Amino acid sequence: MGMKYRRYLAGERVYGCATCRTHLATIHSMISRAFNGQHGRAYLFDGVVNIVEGEPNDRQMTTGKHTVRDIYCVKCGATLGWKYDRAYEGSQKYKEGKFILERNLLVDVQ
Repeated sequence: MGMKYRRYLAGERVYGCATCRTHLATIHSMISRAFNGQHGRAYLFDGVVNIVEGEPNDRQMTTGKHTVRDIYCVKCGATLGWKYDRAYEGSQKYKEGKFILERNLLVDVQ
């Protein structure tokens, strides 16, 4: 197995993995800062790069039942947050296909 290809992002603010600084998302793909993760504050993003997705599983969260996948850094394997596959509540459907990145697991790389 060879090295994994990683994308590098450009822009006024780039978020990266706190462990290895691999680029993950830009400020322009952020939808909301009003989320909570397992380790504190979290951000909702429309698109994230350089991740590996885990297996889907159902979780009961504060906003209802969701099918989610944990996401990991493609370089170091650190847990970063999760991806919403399905929301069972109608008011939460906007989260489907979106990503949660936990603030404590991120760094500004630019």
